[in-house]
Amino acid sequence: MGRFFARALPVLLLLVFTPVSADVLDDILERKTLRVGVAEFVPWTMRGKSGELIGYEIDVARKIAEDMGVEASFRVYDWEDMIPALERGDIDIIAGGMAITPARALRVNFTRPLADSGVGLVTNTSMTEDIRMLPELNNESITITTVSDTLAASVAEKLFGDANIKIYEAPGEAEADLIEGRAHAYIAGMPEARFLALQNPDKLDLPIDKPLLASSEALAVNKGEQQFLNFLDAWVTARRTDQWLQTARDYWFGTLEWTEPADK
Repeated sequence: MGRFFARALPVLLLLVFTPVSADVLDDILERKTLRVGVAEFVPWTMRGKSGELIGYEIDVARKIAEDMGVEASFRVYDWEDMIPALERGDIDIIAGGMAITPARALRVNFTRPLADSGVGLVTNTSMTEDIRMLPELNNESITITTVSDTLAASVAEKLFGDANIKIYEAPGEAEADLIEGRAHAYIAGMPEARFLALQNPDKLDLPIDKPLLASSEALAVNKGEQQFLNFLDAWVTARRTDQWLQTARDYWFGTLEWTEPADK
């Protein structure tokens, strides 16, 4: 019996004196601030007329913060830098718009999906008026743009490997190439593709109104943050049930109403 306690004592001491790490949820509630990572993708996150951040992700993050009784503090990153920022602890959450993939799930914990989405294709109308079939875009004479480290980039390389694929770090340059006639097509998230065509009806077309590859979008938090993940799962369920998420999505992705003040 004495030998048993001699062996067990170090383990018991370890259990007693090892501090239990607090979930980030406790930190957020204590500091009264939710640190949110975003990347500038219209209309997820963008700059308003006065330089303030606006967009679907911004509304989602502010609503989460409001329901937590805290303030949302935004930090803007290039797309590929957001997960590293989360892993370093610089932010508490990556706002909606990130597609759930197995590779990302190895690094972050995803919440329940905010929405079903996918990868879409938007084309320059005048440059593709003679193209009738999707495989015709898989040709070395065709230029396709996309954004690095996204599901869309992976789809572009798999489906259109023979085309001239130009990969940018931010969507602005990729979209500009398409709109200004330097690219035949742009592969992006389905909501972005649909919105871009809506915004430029005289120049762009959405030839396929279904995703090239279906996916789901979610919020992302660090591994091990189970209490925070539980809260966010409950939040997503509640805001999908009361239609808040769908109403916000319809406003930002299905209309141009939010652009009207800037045009006056």
